[in-house]
Amino acid sequence: MSQQDILHILQQVKSGELEPAQAMTKLKLEPFQDLGFAKVDHHRELRQGVAEVIYGAGKTPEQICAIASAMRQRGQKTILVTRIDNAAAAEIVKVHPLDYNQAGHIGVIGSMPEPDGDGEIVIATGGTSDIPVAEEAAVTAMALGNKVTKLYDVGVSGVHRLLHNLEPIMNARCIIAVAGMEGALPSVIGGLADAPVIAVPTSVGYGASLGGIAALLSMLNTCASGVSVVNIDNGFGAGYLANIINHLSQKP
Repeated sequence: MSQQDILHILQQVKSGELEPAQAMTKLKLEPFQDLGFAKVDHHRELRQGVAEVIYGAGKTPEQICAIASAMRQRGQKTILVTRIDNAAAAEIVKVHPLDYNQAGHIGVIGSMPEPDGDGEIVIATGGTSDIPVAEEAAVTAMALGNKVTKLYDVGVSGVHRLLHNLEPIMNARCIIAVAGMEGALPSVIGGLADAPVIAVPTSVGYGASLGGIAALLSMLNTCASGVSVVNIDNGFGAGYLANIINHLSQKP
């Protein structure tokens, strides 16, 4: 049940269309639905402003489809499914209208909302190899109602590529900087922009990068102000946080 659903029920009570007892029955609908293998949290959008997201890794396509069916039956129009591979996507699309982003291993069931955020979210990557994590962040942000601008392969090994894109960086409401190797990109962007920067370390790099730990530590030790850091390869977490920042002015 969304915030709009609750508001509609309250307006019906105010107008006399609905008796208080009837409204209470509607509001007492079970906040989660027990499917046995999963408990679908239908009240999450009411509490947090964003509906539950399906984490696909470790779930079978049948389980994902069942969870998505429960969500759609409750009226959820946009369902985000993260960390799914091509085989799982091929099975899900037989049951639900899935728009699958192969690079980011992420899909959207249903329709994408119109952007309603305060501004634009810019997503920059150090290299082409960081794009899968960036795409996860991009699809997440767009599915939550944000306009996204992508600046891919603008890392510090050729910093002129980044400086060529100063206008979108300066105009961004929030910036997601995705990088592996030594993870320097967020520090450089943080020194240029007046918007919050969300740093995403990736597991891209040679042996001493330690699967992204080197980039993570570099980002945590950044000298640039206004930089926050999410976990290694966590594009979803970055896209979700950027969405919150981009909708702050709309909180009551």
